[in-house]
Amino acid sequence: MRKKSIKVLSMLVLAVSVTTGCQLLKDVQYEVTPDPLEMHGDSVAVKVDIVFPEKGINKKASAEITPMIGDTPLKSITVQGEKATGNGSVVQYKAGGTVTYTDIVAYAPSMEASSLDVTGKIYKGTKEKGEIERTKIADATIITPLLVNKDFKVVYATDNFRRVTQHTFDAQINYDKGKYNVKSAEMKDADIAALDSFLVVAQTNPRIEIKSIQITGYASPEGGAESNSELSDNRAKSAMEAAMKVAKNAKNDTAQVEATYKLTGSGEDFSGFEKAVKASSMEQADQDLVIRTIQREENPDQAEADAKDLAMLFKELDKDVFPSLRRAEIVVNYDKIGFSDEELKSLSVSKPDTLNLEELMYTATLSEDLNEKLRIYEHTEGRFGDDDARVSNNTGAALYELNRVAEAKAKFEKANGVEDNVISKNNLGAVAGVEGDRVKAMELLNQANGAGSEVSYNKGILHIQNGDYDAAIGSFNEACFNKGLAQLLAGSAADGANTVEAANDESAHAYYLKAVASARQDKAEGVISNLKMSFGIDSSLKTKASKDREFLKWFEDASFTAIVK
Repeated sequence: MRKKSIKVLSMLVLAVSVTTGCQLLKDVQYEVTPDPLEMHGDSVAVKVDIVFPEKGINKKASAEITPMIGDTPLKSITVQGEKATGNGSVVQYKAGGTVTYTDIVAYAPSMEASSLDVTGKIYKGTKEKGEIERTKIADATIITPLLVNKDFKVVYATDNFRRVTQHTFDAQINYDKGKYNVKSAEMKDADIAALDSFLVVAQTNPRIEIKSIQITGYASPEGGAESNSELSDNRAKSAMEAAMKVAKNAKNDTAQVEATYKLTGSGEDFSGFEKAVKASSMEQADQDLVIRTIQREENPDQAEADAKDLAMLFKELDKDVFPSLRRAEIVVNYDKIGFSDEELKSLSVSKPDTLNLEELMYTATLSEDLNEKLRIYEHTEGRFGDDDARVSNNTGAALYELNRVAEAKAKFEKANGVEDNVISKNNLGAVAGVEGDRVKAMELLNQANGAGSEVSYNKGILHIQNGDYDAAIGSFNEACFNKGLAQLLAGSAADGANTVEAANDESAHAYYLKAVASARQDKAEGVISNLKMSFGIDSSLKTKASKDREFLKWFEDASFTAIVK
């Protein structure tokens, strides 16, 4: 806090004395908090305690006091003696008193290297009797919040690329009633022929790796439960033997090894029976009757007997349902191995149309060159952008990082139009932040929760700009320049310096911030050493430091003046 005694100009005092026989205003003191003034959230708050000593204001006098920051006038305040007329703040003649003045004014660049002054007019009654000499009462203005790094972060949508994917190839062998031998006609069916062709390809294609072959034998609900269980086991075994013959013909080594196979006898296929009934040409009422009859029998043997009886009633069961249940299913489980990273990068240049959406999305992540990323994303957007929001979003993210913000914004809007999503909302919030629309930016970011840690980081920047430093500190999850700045602005210079140090930030602004932290802790050595490091990286900061009110105490220091030249 700085105290200053302001007196009326000597000539004015004389003039007043001649006309009034006494001084109307004298020995007034101004106590400014804080001094220097500080900018927060785009504004400068001014608080001045105007202290009138005993007999400091004439009983019939009044003063219109106008503070000014540089050339910017603030609102005026009127103070008056106890017998003066008007609506000003009254100060007793004999006792004196204190009047507290407050105002908030929008920050302007002209306020950076200036001062808080007071001026005004003195009245007795309604007649102007003099002026208050314009006098400096505080320094202005600390603008450290403007050091905030407005590096709003965008989020790339992730790809679903899997280099190794799991696939299956299916075939089926059908059997006669009560039999488990594989008929020669079955070996000529289309699905077995397709199995043969697949095994040929799998043997010669290094990108296909057979992991196992699952064979499940089934029986229709005819006969006893025990006999049908044995029948399904035997069908699984005979199907394996048939599959191994196909593998031998295809010269597939893996499929000829018995250990590759996993056999299961599933017994009577009641589930399949119900599905087949529903798919049959039977009337709906008959279907319901058949299914109800089977479902209500808790005794499996009784259910089998019911099935026989029903077969006699409904010929469709024996014709259309039971035959489809007498089978063995062959499922080849295999991995398909995709292109290597180098192959993907090469194909993205030579034959990009041969790559699918996920392959292209992944390939773009393999490059550190933003222009190469953009090339891949733009190609992908041309093919898939109308159906998948991720593509336009990522095109926009690459454009944003290339500082092509207007183009990026259009891509983010397109992506969010394809599908309303939190990632594009974050990115649109980042654009709004860059454009300076903090209200819109915060609205968008509040809709982007879940998009990633970037959302919280971006909010932290806005909190600093809005002067809410505690909220900003909580928004930064890791040590970084902006978190250190928020801590310093919240009142902990030491924490701020430690955070920037922990972030391993060696930028010019990082060293500058550590110099400010040292100044606030009255550490001269830290001020000089950090400013030297800062200027060594960015000499343009010398001009800023030379007028920065954070270093006001060092303006006359030889070590300081030497390095800011």
